[in-house]
Amino acid sequence: MIKPHAHATHPALIARLKRADGHLRAVIEMIEAGKPCLEIAQQLHAVEKAVVNAKRALIHDHIDHCLDVDHSPEDRADLKSIARYL
Repeated sequence: MIKPHAHATHPALIARLKRADGHLRAVIEMIEAGKPCLEIAQQLHAVEKAVVNAKRALIHDHIDHCLDVDHSPEDRADLKSIARYL
């Protein structure tokens, strides 16, 4: 069994992603309602930025709290693995 991996910043991250989820649902409703493409594109851009910012916050939190300052070989490999998501 995998041990739960939680940080103090995770509740805020969850709240941010739930807001993005709500916005995405609204975009789907806009498409179903036949709203103009410009309005839909603007809202999709906002959703995209919200997800990107959440991902960045998660990665920065990981770097701040999960990597050893001595930069062991395992930590360097971990940093390289997560960096591909930047």
